[in-house]
Amino acid sequence: MRRERIEEISAADFFYRNRAIAGFDNPVRATYTIVRELVENSLDAAEEAGIPPKIMITMERIERKENGSDLMKITVRDNGIGLSAEEIPRAFGKVFTSSKYRLIQSRGTFGLGGTMALLYGQITTNKPFIVSSAKKGDYINRMTMMIDVQKNEPIVIKREVLGIAERSFTAVESYFEGSYARAKRKIVDYLYQTAIVVPYADIMFVDPDGVVFLFPRSTDEMPPRPKESLFHPKGVDLELLQRLIRASRANTVKGFLKTSFQRIGDKTADEVLALAGIPAEKRLKDLKKEEIEALYNALRSYDKFMAPDHTVLSPLGKKLLEEGIKKELRPEFVYAVQRPPSVYEGHPFIVETAIAYGGEIKPAGEIQLYRFANRIPLLYDATADVSYQVAKGINWSNYGIRSLEEEPIALFFHIVSTKIPFKTVGKEYIAAVPEVEREVELGFKTCARELKLYLYRIRRKESLAKRAFLFRRFYEIVAECVEDITGERPSVEVLLKTRFGDLYEGSGEGEDNSGGEES
Repeated sequence: MRRERIEEISAADFFYRNRAIAGFDNPVRATYTIVRELVENSLDAAEEAGIPPKIMITMERIERKENGSDLMKITVRDNGIGLSAEEIPRAFGKVFTSSKYRLIQSRGTFGLGGTMALLYGQITTNKPFIVSSAKKGDYINRMTMMIDVQKNEPIVIKREVLGIAERSFTAVESYFEGSYARAKRKIVDYLYQTAIVVPYADIMFVDPDGVVFLFPRSTDEMPPRPKESLFHPKGVDLELLQRLIRASRANTVKGFLKTSFQRIGDKTADEVLALAGIPAEKRLKDLKKEEIEALYNALRSYDKFMAPDHTVLSPLGKKLLEEGIKKELRPEFVYAVQRPPSVYEGHPFIVETAIAYGGEIKPAGEIQLYRFANRIPLLYDATADVSYQVAKGINWSNYGIRSLEEEPIALFFHIVSTKIPFKTVGKEYIAAVPEVEREVELGFKTCARELKLYLYRIRRKESLAKRAFLFRRFYEIVAECVEDITGERPSVEVLLKTRFGDLYEGSGEGEDNSGGEES
């Protein structure tokens, strides 16, 4: 019988071998993914510092490769919190440097913090990457690095200490094999949509052709930072429960429940342990496999847990979402709503929706849907997303809209959670979880009702304005007749104002310019 050699691989090695699942399956997708990962890393760094992000991205085409792709260089600089000499290798030279048994709403498709982007550059070019960073008032540290893929360890090739930093910053330079020409549309669209959902960020992108894309901030107001939280008992599986037990410093099983989970106090812990048939004061390290399984089943079946703590989440908020939409799309109407917190599988989530209409938005012949998860744009697989399916299922004629494809209308969907319900490993669209589906539908319908009122007022005003124009002509004739009889000409403006109020204003010359004869 053939004997297989069992091999243990590091996290970096795993992503090296399976980089397609992280969005690095080809040079085009990789070019877009590198920009996304490094930009999100910079956004996180600035928000952690509590300051509006300022990010500059520069991409250069170094040479054409024989396989048709290009040797590219990307530099991303931010005004974030900055890193010390000890922190740089750990932050950029290891995959999955964090092993916290806590939850937090976070950006990033896989939580790699840009490291996978640098690893991809290394394995396609065999060139090191350079990280320069400093905290305000400290020395600037510049490190030339690579990643030991098999050991998942940073290799610092060169260390340089430069002058004193006037302000905190981090700059990352990396070479990679890519194709900007074919990835350009996705990259620009990603930055454009990021500017919508992060209206407090300044973003500048200089592409390989020297074209500059500017996305200036429109506000300095920022949403609060998300908070770390313990797991909710309904949000753990058996494997995670065993990991939590191994990581816990509690002496007893009851102490473990109270310190490892949110929403569990003395009474709840006693009831769960009674359900599991485990003594409250049993030593945690003495739990047998069967008892752990019994504890897991008790956690799953216990139905008196309080809902997860939603205050740990950081939604964008109605004001900032509307601000971002106005800044980038310039519609004549926009309305956003933040739905109340809800729960799925033990995880809190908040849905935000918006509708924008008219202005610079034009009919596109398809549904114009902008999707975001934890303040990052989702650009792929839109038609599979729960928000798209909900939008298709709404009878928009009830809200004065012929169809989403034929009207100058855009929909927006944003979900924040400690666990986004992505459907696939690629994490590009949201699954049709009933709890999420319900919130999206209610959010869209709330916005649609506001749009209906707006359209009713506009269309009514247009209708009355047309009538006022016709009445103006009639009143002009009547006024001439009255003047012939009495010698005094009544004021047409007074008559119109009496009949139509302020709506008559502008219906003279304005209507004449759109097809009427001059009076």
